[in-house]
Order: sequence, then structure tokens, then C-alpha cells
Amino acid sequence: MPANLPPKYHEAERRYRDAKDHDEKVDALEEMMAVMPKHKGTDHLRADLRARMAKLTTEAQKKGGRRGSIYNIHKEGAGQVAMVGLTNAGKSSLVAIMTHASPDIGDWTYTTKIPLPGMMEYEDIKIQLLDFPAVDDHSAHSWMGGALRRANCLMLVIDLGRDPLVQMRDVTDELEKLRIGIASRPSKWDVKQAIIVCSKSDSAKAKSNYDSLKRKYGDQFAVVSTSTEDMSGLEDLRQLVFDALDIIRVYTKAPGQKAAMNKPVVLKAGSTVQDGAKEIHKDFARELKYTAIWGSGKYDNQQVKRDHVLADGDIIEFHI
Repeated sequence: MPANLPPKYHEAERRYRDAKDHDEKVDALEEMMAVMPKHKGTDHLRADLRARMAKLTTEAQKKGGRRGSIYNIHKEGAGQVAMVGLTNAGKSSLVAIMTHASPDIGDWTYTTKIPLPGMMEYEDIKIQLLDFPAVDDHSAHSWMGGALRRANCLMLVIDLGRDPLVQMRDVTDELEKLRIGIASRPSKWDVKQAIIVCSKSDSAKAKSNYDSLKRKYGDQFAVVSTSTEDMSGLEDLRQLVFDALDIIRVYTKAPGQKAAMNKPVVLKAGSTVQDGAKEIHKDFARELKYTAIWGSGKYDNQQVKRDHVLADGDIIEFHI
């Protein structure tokens, strides 16, 4: 099967060939991976790119390169959400209150210099939030594009104390400079899923600014208004992040025992019983005889086929 690679792939490939250091090469490889179609015709090419990326990353680590240190944050939890905004938009305050992390918070510009992770609790799972330097801090652009592409979702943080439409224009323009587009906005670059989180809803012009933002972007993005001063909107934000990740939680049980409700298995929405079995152990998927389900079946303890699509909250019992 032919690869049928898009023009964006060839542009990234040219950048890879012209790159002068490890970071630029890895950034180009990540973009090639992101825009490459996923089908059997690209399997070998995808494996080759992964091998090249692993080799470059190892070399960078040995030499003390940035990819092996503070700029490459390992994904943890049910998903990784990168917080993007202009300077003093309120990203760090949100991370601090939502995750109990300790970012630098100040009124001066470009306070955040490196990505800072924190784990946000949502019911029985944790989601990783990354506080990034301001997207208009061009001193961080050399590594920021690759780091944002690795995230599962972008959180666009807009300060309701300032003109929100100007901020959205500036944020999306800066993302384009990093060769990143956002969902619902035409772009020639890698397109990321994004949500809009309005900060400082307690400020004087917050309501009118929120209304104008909602009118312009409400049909394109999920939008939520928050304040770290009066704590409003924070629970809605947790739900919004979970929804944006497009994931489900399923719970397993052994025959004759209660379900392990404190240990959900996190899967992409649309996953099947077969996918769930593979996630738990490859032997389950290979040796599976049948599966009983509580939740999305027509009745509890119903036997379902391998291609049964799972729903959030399902309890599954594998029989091998």
C-alpha cells in the first residue's frame, strides 16, 4: 500500500534534512509523525522515524541536550494537557490551584521559563497539566513546538481582564509560528484539539469580555470561565478537560469477585472489548473466550463480542 504522504510531511522532512542540531531534528521528526497518515502503507516508515527519534534523543541525553532534561516532560496519568497563553494570562495560578504544583507566579512578564507539570484530579483518575512559558516568549520557541505537539490537548488560557479577541488572535498566530494549528481553525500545520479557559472571571470587564469571546468562538470550542480568587468554574474546568481528552474509564472484575472500582483502565473513546483486553495484557486479547459486561450491555452480566464498543463506567469480566 503506498504511503501517500501529504505536503506537510515533506515540508517537515526538508526541515529534518536542514536541521543543525539534535533538538531541531527531533522537532521535525515529531511533526513528520504527527502529520503522517495512519494506515498499513506507513507502518514501516513510522517504525523508522521512531527508531531515528529514539537514537537522537539518546544522543542528546548523553550530551546533556535539552530533550533529555527539563524540556521533555514524561506523560503521566490519563492524558497530558498543555496550557497555552500570553504572558500574565493566569496559567500558573490555574496550575497551582488545580494541581497543588508550585509554579512561579508574578506580575512581571514571562515568569514561567520551563514547562512545569502538575497532576489534576478528576474523580478517580489524574490528568497531567503542563504550565508552559508564554507562547509569545520567543526565547522558548526553539523547544516549545515539539513539546506542544506531544501533548494530548491544548488549553488556551485567556485573561478576561484584557481584550479576549486580541488575545485569541495573538495566541493562534504564535501557534502558527510554531507550526501548530488548533481544531476548528484552518491551518497548514499539525492540528491539535483545544479548549478555551477564561481566567480572572472576577475582574471588572470579565462578563462583557466573556460574552464577546463566547459569541465569536463558542460554536468552535468548548469555553469555560474561571477564577482562582473565588474558585468559580474550576469543577466545570475539570469536566471540560476530561471531555476534551476523549477518553473513557472501564473497570475490571474477576469472576465471582467485586469490580476494582478504584483502578480504572483508561482507553480512547470508541475502544472495543478487544482494545480493553490488549491494554490489560496481550495474553487476554489472544486467549479471550468471552467477556461479560455491566453497563453498556442490554442487561447486566451480558456476554458481548470482541468488537463491542465500550462506554465510560463499564465493568468488564474477561474469561480466558
